[in-house]
Amino acid sequence: MDVYEAVESRRAVRGFTDRPVPEETLRRVLSAAAWAPSGSNLQPWRIYVLTGAPLAELKKRAGERLAAGDPWDAPEYEMYPATLKSPYRERRSAFGEQRYGSLGIPREDLEARQRAASANWDCFGAPAALFCYLDRDLCRPQWSDAGMYLQNVMLLLRAEGLHSCPQMAWAKFHETVAEIVAPPEELLLFCGMSIGFEEPSAAHGRTGRAPLGDTVTFVAG
Repeated sequence: MDVYEAVESRRAVRGFTDRPVPEETLRRVLSAAAWAPSGSNLQPWRIYVLTGAPLAELKKRAGERLAAGDPWDAPEYEMYPATLKSPYRERRSAFGEQRYGSLGIPREDLEARQRAASANWDCFGAPAALFCYLDRDLCRPQWSDAGMYLQNVMLLLRAEGLHSCPQMAWAKFHETVAEIVAPPEELLLFCGMSIGFEEPSAAHGRTGRAPLGDTVTFVAG
């Protein structure tokens, strides 16, 4: 698979088979992903990989919290601005329409939307997941570095025939994740990522992207 094919076939998959992902594959992917650029080579990402019993226990605890109606954990960072301005507001709305529309869930059925969203905390059935932590003392550029690292991971997973779904949703249950992975106090959970083989019956179209002219300006000589 060439780089263009990996980029164009990568998408957030929300349905996985239970086919195990070999640990050697994950090690190969994560070793290569570490070549992502980072300012002054800080390599700020701290990754925890869960499979098997530990991941099953995390899913169980998260599911119990959902069933009990537990509130989300106190946020450790702001995921989105309190008020999204145009064009971001419209893009987010269009994503919601496409995402839930593909499941046959109308806008007004909030309960069904919540049920669909709850699949995040089962990793959409994936047999492997990683959790990306960052040191609390680091700055915005280091968060950007972590994003480039995670993109490397997702593209390399495609080269291995695997799919993924990056999930900030796990930050809402960061205390539950910490019960399983026991990170040092100085780390905060940025996101999780579900990893596995796509379940064909759960396949859906990719979310569209803005036209090039909306996001790119060429300043030529």
